[in-house]
Amino acid sequence: MDAQSRGRADEIDPADQWVLNPRTGNYELRLDHSGPQGPSPAVTPPRRPSRSRSEAASPAQPAGRTSRAAGTTSESAGAPARTPGGGSLSKAPGTGSPAPVVPGPRRGEAPPGRRGGRPRKGGSGPRRKRALVVTGGTLAFLLVGGSLGAYLYYNHLNGNLKVTDVGDAGTGGFKKDQPINILVIGTDKRSGSGNEGYGDAGSPGHADTTILFHVSKDRTNATALSIPRDLITNIPACPTKQPDGTTKTIPGRKGDRFNTSLGQEGRDPGCTMRTVKELTGITVDHFMMVDFNAVKVLSTAVGGVPVCLEKAVDDEDSKLKLGPGEHRLQGEDALAFVRTRHAFGNESDLDRIKTQQQFLSSMLREMKSKETLTSPKKFFSLAEAATKSLTVDSGIGSIEKLTNLAGELKDMNLKNVTFATLPVRDNPAEKVKATVVVDHAQADPLLEMIRGDVSLTEVEEKEQAAKDAADAEAKARQDALLQGPRAQAKDVRVDVLNGGGPAGAASATIGWLQNTKGVSRSSNLGNAPAKLDATQLEYAPNQADQARALADMMGLPASALKMGTADAAPRTPMKLTLGADFKGAGVSMTAPQKAPENIQRVEADKAICAK
Repeated sequence: MDAQSRGRADEIDPADQWVLNPRTGNYELRLDHSGPQGPSPAVTPPRRPSRSRSEAASPAQPAGRTSRAAGTTSESAGAPARTPGGGSLSKAPGTGSPAPVVPGPRRGEAPPGRRGGRPRKGGSGPRRKRALVVTGGTLAFLLVGGSLGAYLYYNHLNGNLKVTDVGDAGTGGFKKDQPINILVIGTDKRSGSGNEGYGDAGSPGHADTTILFHVSKDRTNATALSIPRDLITNIPACPTKQPDGTTKTIPGRKGDRFNTSLGQEGRDPGCTMRTVKELTGITVDHFMMVDFNAVKVLSTAVGGVPVCLEKAVDDEDSKLKLGPGEHRLQGEDALAFVRTRHAFGNESDLDRIKTQQQFLSSMLREMKSKETLTSPKKFFSLAEAATKSLTVDSGIGSIEKLTNLAGELKDMNLKNVTFATLPVRDNPAEKVKATVVVDHAQADPLLEMIRGDVSLTEVEEKEQAAKDAADAEAKARQDALLQGPRAQAKDVRVDVLNGGGPAGAASATIGWLQNTKGVSRSSNLGNAPAKLDATQLEYAPNQADQARALADMMGLPASALKMGTADAAPRTPMKLTLGADFKGAGVSMTAPQKAPENIQRVEADKAICAK
């Protein structure tokens, strides 16, 4: 369907803008067909309409189509410049520049550069394999570099993104040699296009669905930890950027619902990031926020998300009405599925979380499927839908940065992605159970595993072997620091700072060292200038015996020891900074290697029927 038949040129689906070059097997933008066809044709800007020869041209004949009889090219004048597939050039929203619109060949028409009335059927030959060049990570927006069309489409996608400056709430950028922590926030904000009809019009919204997505350092596995919205926790004070460029600090709240960390009293996603850090001890690198409409447009872009039901569902509140068995949901039906609270389990928010995890797992499988990644229509529809739905922090606030992030995730096997829920129990302070509190007996080991970058699933043998070898080598080097003599307690000198441990941790540790272990030469230096995820002991080479002694006393792992390069002067103290992993003097900080038995979990590669 060309631009004229759609009514407006700027309504053309960007997924229709790519055609298959049969010579290379790649999908490419083609904006000029007047010269010889090479494997990478140049993309030219639109031609100025000329009225001298246009009167005789048929408006139904797409300009730029080669006449098979004469081998010449004709153009319709007085209309936008035409492309080989019958499309036109229109302005990219928000750019003021012409954007390429290049639909594929019409039914029965030869692909560009090939004679004959019908395209070649698919197969498993080299050309078919080369067509897989468009595959990549989930939502990795791979464009044809160096062409005008790609540049304009790149700018168009950038214009779709909404970016929020969250200041120092995050790290400012993930690192390739470190784990990545991304907070995915689903807001119940009802205002805006596509969100009408759900009530609470104009509400600032809440953190309705929150998932902490932890990607391992070696990129072989990931844990997606759901945080219940009705969890009672502390909301820390939150500096937020105002429209005029100033910063306003919103006071913290103790003992409030987790979902009030967003929207309420003007809190932005940075406030939710800070709340998650205080709750879990895990520093968040970036956030991605979506609203109700995202479920509708993303599920539609992939052609529907498969779900399975053990029983029939008829929920008047969410308007979900489905029979038992398998269904492929998109649009309003998909949104109803993830919103329902009365269809599954005991009708609680925790059961809704489980349903959402099953839906997201299925959506990931669809996004990573061959049918999606080799379909230009689905692939670029996903790019459109995702960028229009996303609000992100400035650290990943461009297509280039999002593509870099997607590149870190693209090779991960879904069998190594696990959804889990932060373990909670009913709030003991309530007679009518409406909220929950953290179940520390189950939650603490799980959070220690995430902080320690321990996978909740077994990675593939080859991946595990490589990881084990690298871990063994690093551990051997680190463990060597613990080999050697120990100083006597009275000779250990150390300054203690609190860099993320519990309130008063430095003072409590000093008291414990002096009164229990005989380390009289220890001092409390208060709060550290920066927060640390992991406890750290810094010392000089000639203080190694003191460091080993202190590590033994406090149960410090070898990874906590950071030896400098130069010897220290006599009577210089070591520096112990207590991090977010610190639970108390003498309490082991080594992460468990196996998750608690009873935690709720969903593995992303497995299809599970909701019940």
